[in-house]
Amino acid sequence: MSPSGAATRSRQDRSADSRTLILDAAVACLVELGYAGASTLAIQAKAGVSRGRLLHHFPSRDDLLVAAAQHLSSTHLRQIEDRVAGALAGEPEGPRRVDRCIELLWATFQEPPFWAAMELWTAARTNRSLAQSLRPAERQLREAIRKVGDRIWGPAVCAHPRYGELRELLFTSMRGAALPYAFRTRPPVTDPHVALWQGMARGILFGEVASQR
Repeated sequence: MSPSGAATRSRQDRSADSRTLILDAAVACLVELGYAGASTLAIQAKAGVSRGRLLHHFPSRDDLLVAAAQHLSSTHLRQIEDRVAGALAGEPEGPRRVDRCIELLWATFQEPPFWAAMELWTAARTNRSLAQSLRPAERQLREAIRKVGDRIWGPAVCAHPRYGELRELLFTSMRGAALPYAFRTRPPVTDPHVALWQGMARGILFGEVASQR
């Protein structure tokens, strides 16, 4: 590579690194400060970049926060997916694995990406411009969440004719059940919904009657 090519590559690498720093900082600010507190100044300070560098990548706050939602699906959720899949390695197919999948899926709804996404979804309710900009990113995020679930469950469960139904029921139910933990102090692992979800999953996948557990 020529010196000029190396210099161009170096600039590109630095630009990509600073963009990632800014997006990671935006996610952290959404989680720690909420949508209202995730100002460009707060994100800039968290990322440790100059004002000019931040504005070079993201000319507006909403541009930045929508990009943060895309970053959640492309980076943070992939990391969660790899970690959870690793926790299931060696677990044979069957009811016991289903119970473990439910526990691990529920744990992902306590992760920072979930709370960052919730801040954006809530803000979009009264911010039409944000809602319009966020819609494609939200579809991307939802698809990434589905892929996390697919990898966690594994091919045998994914091939079940009612898997799609189970996946949607769990997603909507877990999302709703997670919201009160914004102010609850009870450990999520003790949530009574966990046993209900496990019984429902067993019933759908194996025909078990939940009350017989």
